[in-house]
Amino acid sequence: MKPFSKDKQVILLLSTYFGDSDNPDVKPLTPTEYGRFADWLLYNNLRPGDLLSGKLDNKLKDWSDKKVTISRLQQLLTRGASMSLSIEKWDRMSIWILTRNDPEYPVKLKKRLSSVAPPVIFGSGNMKLLNSKGVAVVGSRKIENEDIDYSKNLGIHLSVNNLTVFSGGAKGVDETAMIAALENDGTAVGVLADSLKQRTISKRYRQYIMDGKLVLSSPFYPGAGFNIGNAMARNKYIYCLSEAAVVVHSGLKGGTWSGAIENLKKGWVQIGRAHV
Repeated sequence: MKPFSKDKQVILLLSTYFGDSDNPDVKPLTPTEYGRFADWLLYNNLRPGDLLSGKLDNKLKDWSDKKVTISRLQQLLTRGASMSLSIEKWDRMSIWILTRNDPEYPVKLKKRLSSVAPPVIFGSGNMKLLNSKGVAVVGSRKIENEDIDYSKNLGIHLSVNNLTVFSGGAKGVDETAMIAALENDGTAVGVLADSLKQRTISKRYRQYIMDGKLVLSSPFYPGAGFNIGNAMARNKYIYCLSEAAVVVHSGLKGGTWSGAIENLKKGWVQIGRAHV
């Protein structure tokens, strides 16, 4: 494994949870918090890696934020041992790590989300697919046969036209469209809200990952369990990675509906629907 740059190490230390060994009283920065701090670093001609050398208090003497205190930053930066153990563990699982400073980081996320783009993306599989052209296919978990057929046909249609299926990987519309594309020699990107570690070794996905046809990714640490807030937050990333979106099926509330409404308000991509 190639050693991480100082910039990458600091981004990880500030924004990533490393598991049960972490101090529960010290929360990693959210994407919004990290974006605010990163903008300040840039304005002051500092790089993230600069925080690993010299006196931190001197470098941060002009920083002031009610939530992102200097004390919190200091505590997060002392987690080097936990970070090293976690990186080694994830590498053994073939899980890679991208930060916003990496050249492979998805261009569309930076362009559309700017400073609130996720500071870290974890994944397994062909990371180049994150920058491929494609369509977001999203919908409910509980669907009828009509929706299953539509999702399958859409996945196949996109694969025939060399477009990647971007989806959330959940059962129902998401997984149906992804599998249909993959079975038709297409490509897919699953943006997961949880359980990346478990999903990467799933028999259903493993061969596609190894063949470079699929990448499973997540802005949340690989061992994260299900969390409604995370599930809602990742919806924006599915839309922002794509060129357009199709909502196959949705109720008038829940994650699919909220994600579609957020996309319409922000104007990230054009959106179509089979039915609501």
